[in-house]
Amino acid sequence: MSAAAELHSLRRGRATTKPQNLAAFLFLLPWFIGLFLITLGPMSVSLYLSFTDYNLLQPATFTGLDNFTRMFTDDRLHQSLVVTFTYVFVSVPLQLALALGLALLLDRGARGLPFYRSAFYLPSLIGSSVAIAVLWRTVFGSAGLLNQGLALIGIQGPGWISEPSTALGTLITLNVWTFGSPMVIFLAGLRQIPTMYYEAASIDGATKWRQFLNVTLPLLTPIIFFNLVLQIINAFQSFTQAFIVSGGTGGPADSTLFYSLYLYQRGFGSFDMGYASAMAWLLLLVIGGFTAINFWASKYWVFYND
Repeated sequence: MSAAAELHSLRRGRATTKPQNLAAFLFLLPWFIGLFLITLGPMSVSLYLSFTDYNLLQPATFTGLDNFTRMFTDDRLHQSLVVTFTYVFVSVPLQLALALGLALLLDRGARGLPFYRSAFYLPSLIGSSVAIAVLWRTVFGSAGLLNQGLALIGIQGPGWISEPSTALGTLITLNVWTFGSPMVIFLAGLRQIPTMYYEAASIDGATKWRQFLNVTLPLLTPIIFFNLVLQIINAFQSFTQAFIVSGGTGGPADSTLFYSLYLYQRGFGSFDMGYASAMAWLLLLVIGGFTAINFWASKYWVFYND
């Protein structure tokens, strides 16, 4: 091909590429608008407000690091961190263990698998809604369904959501109950494990338990890692359950004062938007830190095909 023909072909290719690039940009335009107007824009404003004293009614006043230094002496913030960390580190492992156990049962080929899969997944769809939180309050109230059932066998149940010693446990139970989403992901991961590994282990005389420890768990670690990161992020941001069950107070005795609930109280209850913005950035740093730790630690226990 001559130089002139090559130049003509190159120009023709460029002319064809321009409309394709324009079409791609137009399709991506709504995403870019959402990114800047709904995500990056509010984040930038929140970052600025975290260094100000702002109450929604008067112009923001720059105060430097005052909002962040206040956190060191805020006892309710410390309590909210304790409650939130307890909630995350207790409910997430229990939720994942239950999800994995049920996924293993369903993977054995139970009849009516689509029905069970849908039934188990349903709580995950409504677990963070107001309706299910109201239902939970009805079940665990002093005269709720649980205590009525216990009364039938002569047991006087406590006020599950009105006593500090048990209130947080009810919310942990609620989060464990919404195991459907990780269960479906575990089930999909189990279906991807080749049967030849189990056949080879069986020939070597491995029991079902040894097969689970030496075949299933190692090959399922990428799915466990994915679910772990996702559920930790979701648990740190939990709000609706504590807000409805405690009536928005975080009681009794701040035993259900989730960090996000206290952030809401400071921002929309006390109109201390500057402090609430600083709290939001602290939450972002905490979630980002735990996510980074999980990714760093994954190289020691997550195994891929290679």
